[in-house]
Amino acid sequence: MKTFTLPGTTLEAPNIILGLMRISKLSDEEVRELVGSARDAGINYLDHADVYGDEPHGCERRFGDAMRLSPSERESWIIQSKVGIREGSFDFSKDHILTSVDESLEALRTDHLDVLLLHRPDTLVEPEEVAAAFETLHAAGKVRNFGVSNHTPGQVELLKRFVRQPLVINQVQLSITHAPLIASGIAANMAGLDQSIDRDNGILDYSRLHDITLQAWSPFQKAFFDGVFLGDRESYPELNDVIDELAAAYDVPPAAIAVAWITRHPAQMQVVLGTTNPGRVRDSAAGSDIPLTRQEWYRLFTAAGYILP
Repeated sequence: MKTFTLPGTTLEAPNIILGLMRISKLSDEEVRELVGSARDAGINYLDHADVYGDEPHGCERRFGDAMRLSPSERESWIIQSKVGIREGSFDFSKDHILTSVDESLEALRTDHLDVLLLHRPDTLVEPEEVAAAFETLHAAGKVRNFGVSNHTPGQVELLKRFVRQPLVINQVQLSITHAPLIASGIAANMAGLDQSIDRDNGILDYSRLHDITLQAWSPFQKAFFDGVFLGDRESYPELNDVIDELAAAYDVPPAAIAVAWITRHPAQMQVVLGTTNPGRVRDSAAGSDIPLTRQEWYRLFTAAGYILP
């Protein structure tokens, strides 16, 4: 497993993360098996959110009850959670952030989060309130590092005007077939071409310039929860042919090639796995450090339907 020091932190992090948004129905044994499979593969970074589960903090509580980490065990994990999505609204108010983090800590059975992310952007955000909440959480030792999810550069800059702590992560949707944050730059300045439309105000370049690590969620999704592209030969026959060919060449499962397409990028992104299948965790982890060539990377890109002008 490839690791690196997360810029702006002291965390030595893997470039693959286990997301736990789907564990609410798993038994204690199944949760432990899933998390254990990640650990065995070299993944010690776990992603949560207060909204995951059938009720607020449901998946966090499922994890905390199943794992019951001792203090020494807790220090071997990097635990990240997110705040801000409520039923029917988004909420970055100070009171909600503080209350939700306390509830997350209780559910997870821990005294701190290694990373806290602001979830979907709250257009009613008052950045002074976010700054006050972060200051309180950091001073109390409840949260050690901070970031955002699904935010544009302008939204990050607005927060940074008031927040004193570095914003070190932006978690965004990215897969070979859902890659506007990469594809638009490749086709920049091409009139009349949909691919050239900048849909996120340059998240990729902004993040690289400001030492913000991008975390790719839904790395196997065709689009926004439209199913996976792996094995879908009706929609992506050429892409699956190329994936299978490269998987055979590198002697890895196809999922590893899909992961490697993301981890190969020099922006040094992290891939967030959302599976509850331990076997798929192992398959995906094999893509952590596959050295795809430029030609292989671009071949996958064009096989997914993107163009090189």
